[in-house]
Amino acid sequence: MRHQIPGLHSQHQDSDTGLDGVFLVRVERASYRRHPHKPFVEFRFVILEPRISQDQSFFSRLYCTEKALWKLHWFLRDFGYDVDLLNRDQVDEKALLNLRGVVRTSRKIVSGQRSYQHLDSFAPAGEWEVLPCASIDDVGVQAGQGDSDGL
Repeated sequence: MRHQIPGLHSQHQDSDTGLDGVFLVRVERASYRRHPHKPFVEFRFVILEPRISQDQSFFSRLYCTEKALWKLHWFLRDFGYDVDLLNRDQVDEKALLNLRGVVRTSRKIVSGQRSYQHLDSFAPAGEWEVLPCASIDDVGVQAGQGDSDGL
C-alpha cells in the first residue's frame, strides 16, 4: 500500500525545531550508549525555564572518549551528581534522573543533513536567577564564546 506524504522528499528542516538559548532543565532520561569509537551518554532534558519554552524537551549527548571526559565531568559537577559515584568513575543512569541545571544549547548541523542539540556550556541550577537569559547572543558576549567555564 502506498501513502502520499506531501513534503517527504524535501530535506528542508523547520528552523523552529532547534532550541538555541539558555535554559533551566531537568534530566528526564539518561542512558549510556556503547559505540566502538565514541561511547556517549544520551540525555533527554525537559525545560523548566523560561516559561515560554516550559515542558518542551530535547535530546543531547555527552561523549565519553578520553578527550571529552572533561566536559562530562563538568556537566556532572554542575548538575549536582553524587560526588562518591563521580570519585569512583561511575555513572549511574538512575542517579542522573531529575538532576537540574542550566544549559546553553545550540543546534548543530552535520554534513548539511543531520541536526542535533549541542550542549555548549553548563552551570548549577542556582545560577539561573542571576543569569541574563534574554538570548544566547547576550550570554555569548558576556561570558565569551566557546566551551569556557560557566555560561
